[in-house]
Amino acid sequence: MVEEVRERLYRIEVPLPNSPLKGLNSYVIKGDGRDLVIDTGFNRSACYEAMREGLAALRCDPEGTDFLITHMHSDHAGLVGRLAGERSRVYFSRGDAWVFDKDRSVQPMVDYARMNGFPADELTEALASHPGFKYRPERVPELTLIDDGFSLAIGGYHLRALGTPGHTRGHLCLYDANRGILISGDHILFDITPHIESWSYQVDSLRDYLGSLTKVYGLPVEIVLPGHRSLFCDLPGRIDALREHHRERAAELLAVLGSERLSAYQIAGRMSWDIDCASWELFPVTQKWFATGETLAHLRYLEGEGQIRRNAGEGGFTFSAAGG
Repeated sequence: MVEEVRERLYRIEVPLPNSPLKGLNSYVIKGDGRDLVIDTGFNRSACYEAMREGLAALRCDPEGTDFLITHMHSDHAGLVGRLAGERSRVYFSRGDAWVFDKDRSVQPMVDYARMNGFPADELTEALASHPGFKYRPERVPELTLIDDGFSLAIGGYHLRALGTPGHTRGHLCLYDANRGILISGDHILFDITPHIESWSYQVDSLRDYLGSLTKVYGLPVEIVLPGHRSLFCDLPGRIDALREHHRERAAELLAVLGSERLSAYQIAGRMSWDIDCASWELFPVTQKWFATGETLAHLRYLEGEGQIRRNAGEGGFTFSAAGG
């Protein structure tokens, strides 16, 4: 479905079958001579047909259309290789470009998951069923790498890229100060909470995320165009709610930990999650992966705050309350 959001600015709702996200918001700005598509959907047939039909309805010629991807996840970047024409320019965050490095191994992430209690017999299945791997681009077009502060004028819009690490290290929002529009990608969502995970001890993604919320808090914004679900207007109100959400999750984690020493996987299994499963053992393994990654992000943050301690042992890492 195509919806006009503002003059020359449209939203294509792209279905994401079997995903709790339900759909992706792809935004299209019609320019004079060239058009711009912001985010694309998974590399799968249902997404491709929705994008193809939406772009056709908007009379976007592939050769006259450029693309800007807010971050590396496949629900945003997966189709860019199929949709981009030979003369398309594809803008992509320099901070997330490593994901397309064919020589970069996922083994460090796998090792880190195992060291944090994720069962070895579930790891292969978790990666094989992960939508980020299953629906990534078949072909990566030539990328124009951009950073915080990059600006682009098209169709009467003046977009400035805002580096907002947290959801991914290279996540970008797009801000038009003249029109009060923030295209927020997955940095700020209204109906659901952005997923913040950590699969490396060197990355304190929750601390990065909270800093990025502060960065955009005071922007004069009339409307926020997120990567999923509903558009909304109260940016500071939503940021306040997201901050409170993470305070509550951190408090729950500390309560779960109590006086025990537990792995991240064990802690995740005792946390509350918005999923229709009677027990942790019945969680789909992909959801266990996401839950453990989110738990690790909160653990890393709380360790940095001095509230918990990370304990290294022969079998991997456990966590305990500071002083416990």
